[in-house]
Amino acid sequence: MKDLFSAFRISLLLALYPLFLSCNGNSGSEVFVARIDSIEVTDELKQKAYLKKLLEWLPRERTENGRVSYLDETFRCWLERTGELPPDFDIMPSIPFLPDPLVMDEGRRNIPVKNTDQWNEQRKWMQMNLEYYITGTSPPPPSNLSSKIIYEKQDGEVTVQMVELSFGPGNRAKLNVELMIPPGAGPFPVFLTQWNHREWAQIAVRRGYIGCVYAGADAKDDTEYYSEIWAGEYDFTRLMRRAWGASRVVDYLITRAFVDADKIGITGHSRNGKLSLMAAAFDDRIAACIPSSGNTGAEIPWRYTSINFDIEDIALLTSARPSWFHPRLRFFAGQEHKLPVDQNHLMALIAPRGLMLSAALNEGAANTWAAEQAYFSAQRVYDFLDAGNKLSIRSRHGLHSVSARDIEDYIDFFDFVFGRSDNKPENRLYYSFCFDRWSKNEKKSINVNEYPVGGIDDILSGNGGGIIETAGEWEMKREDIRDKLLWLMGDKPPGVTNPGPGSLARGGRGEVSFGSFLTRPGPASGMGVMAVSPYDGFGDKLFGYLYYPVDSGGNPLTGKMPVVIYLHEFDYSKGFNSYHNAETLIRSLVDRGYAVFAYDMIGFGNRIEEGTRFYQRYPRWSKMGKMITDASAAVEAMSNLNIIDSTNIYVSGYSLGAKVGLFAAALDDRIAGVVSVAGFTPLRLNAGRGTEGVKAYSHLHGLLPRLGYFAGFEQRIPVDYHEVLAAIAPRPVLVIAPVYDKDAHTEDIMASVKAAREVYGLYGVDPGIELSMPDDYNRFSPGMREVMYRWLENQR
Repeated sequence: MKDLFSAFRISLLLALYPLFLSCNGNSGSEVFVARIDSIEVTDELKQKAYLKKLLEWLPRERTENGRVSYLDETFRCWLERTGELPPDFDIMPSIPFLPDPLVMDEGRRNIPVKNTDQWNEQRKWMQMNLEYYITGTSPPPPSNLSSKIIYEKQDGEVTVQMVELSFGPGNRAKLNVELMIPPGAGPFPVFLTQWNHREWAQIAVRRGYIGCVYAGADAKDDTEYYSEIWAGEYDFTRLMRRAWGASRVVDYLITRAFVDADKIGITGHSRNGKLSLMAAAFDDRIAACIPSSGNTGAEIPWRYTSINFDIEDIALLTSARPSWFHPRLRFFAGQEHKLPVDQNHLMALIAPRGLMLSAALNEGAANTWAAEQAYFSAQRVYDFLDAGNKLSIRSRHGLHSVSARDIEDYIDFFDFVFGRSDNKPENRLYYSFCFDRWSKNEKKSINVNEYPVGGIDDILSGNGGGIIETAGEWEMKREDIRDKLLWLMGDKPPGVTNPGPGSLARGGRGEVSFGSFLTRPGPASGMGVMAVSPYDGFGDKLFGYLYYPVDSGGNPLTGKMPVVIYLHEFDYSKGFNSYHNAETLIRSLVDRGYAVFAYDMIGFGNRIEEGTRFYQRYPRWSKMGKMITDASAAVEAMSNLNIIDSTNIYVSGYSLGAKVGLFAAALDDRIAGVVSVAGFTPLRLNAGRGTEGVKAYSHLHGLLPRLGYFAGFEQRIPVDYHEVLAAIAPRPVLVIAPVYDKDAHTEDIMASVKAAREVYGLYGVDPGIELSMPDDYNRFSPGMREVMYRWLENQR
């Protein structure tokens, strides 16, 4: 989406064009477009129109999980009371990659931070904007903190004290704190955590720490009343209130002689991880912080929570937990690239103090890749402040919960930061691809100026300069397009085709193993599941799951079934088992008589570690090349099953999966048709226009490194999506391109489809490519799925 005005204009076009034709006859689209362009769209009209759409897109607000604020029960109440509108996104800089904490006024003047004064100025700016957009504003530290010990007891050699703090107007704000003080004179370091993590603190006590737990958690939350006390003055959210409460605990701790005030570390899990990060970012007295599996709103930047990453996105999380974050954050659902600040700014504020990011590789709400991007960003700040060894990242195997093993590791990190141990954290990375390092290792010189300048309006230009007029002439050019695609994919290593040494004629009811950390959709009424493996000819030791319709006895329905190979989005932790799409989509397709085959692509789900050292093992190939090879192997495996109609093998994908599906279909004629949902925008037209561009392929995700040579020279990219679409002809394609997709330019997609349709015309197929442009943002919504279902039915 170029800007909101463009999206608003296209929305009007889509909504009013049928009405225009009915009133004016077929008087030409140019007249209609001219009339739409004559409409004056003011900033306020644009913002109100966008707010109306946003309210339609947001999920139901779960007020049972808390009010938006003391003054406002719901987001709509807050809007009505404050009169706020979404920001004018068109005048805000687009920052599609993580904003750089070491750049001031990013997206405008882009002033690098080079000295301490600039850094201090930048810190103030970060704090102010984080408060405005994410955490809400907090009161200053109270000057009237008082304390009283409610009780004290001995538990063996450990002294346990329960303390009540009071502060604020009339000392009405209370906070209960439990201290577990090891034997000895001290001073002792402090392991600070929330009420429901007492068992964590117990371990820390055995390691010589004061275990300190405070009532700032769901199990006991004394901070909730703060919203009433300071209503109308400060709008700190529930998580920020709890974080502010942690600072009041620190106020008290530093008054106790047995406390080593320079060695206070805070940690918490899940939502408590989020608030721990906030607390350390806004309180320099906290010497170390470990947000444990905080995920969205902690170690995962908001930019990498958009729905194509399939974790808790802004819309989902702020609607499910209305009280956790500031209402303004919701304005950025689908517009994450417009946020001036992100979670890496909270991390930067903690520097040069200790920070460990920690989560599990396969927990449903995690995204290790995104956390590593935040880590790389924060590392630059730590290096700038000569504190590189104070930053760590720890990705564990397993799901969301933690064990004593993990807490011991957390304490090890505190010990290292506090100088109590020289046991440096391992900092194992799973997504450490670096384009600059790769380009040096490829040892192949690319002179981009040798590649001709191209656009998307030359689809029927022959290689000899003439005009292509027949399908036969086109197929000669198609081979050239395929060669260029294969070049971009890198040098595929020689290999052999898996012949499927087992029973290639399996008809279903095969043994299914759901053994892994990931829970996959299982059998259900009317739906069977079969494991598909190398014994079915599925590639180089690959595994997937085939879902298919069954009768009341659990047997596959008679006759050969069409199959949809579903290729997942950028769901790093779960692969194809996505929150938003997998189970509902699979069930719906099976109910319509389709089999569905799904598997994890390399680097995702159960194949995370397979992708970690890919470029060390295959320095001249690409991950995208491997993904396409695996997709072709999936086609082979489906062809080997006697319940599948090998002439009706379709590929459907959203986001990453759409890219893979389009490339695979352009190269593999056995694929009968393709569905692409929010899958592409033309590469040659995408430079400097506010979207990720080619660097998303080459630098960010490491999918197509060779594209990185063309960053800044996009018009010389050897092949683009209009040619990919045309290479699929005459097979049918459905392109679903949401109008408000932040990663795409809708007009360019329309132009690409129009160009590719010229090739379909050579085969006598009209239109061949169906283009659906829902009035929506980048997601695979129920409405978009219905479009796909209808399209598939039309192919039967």
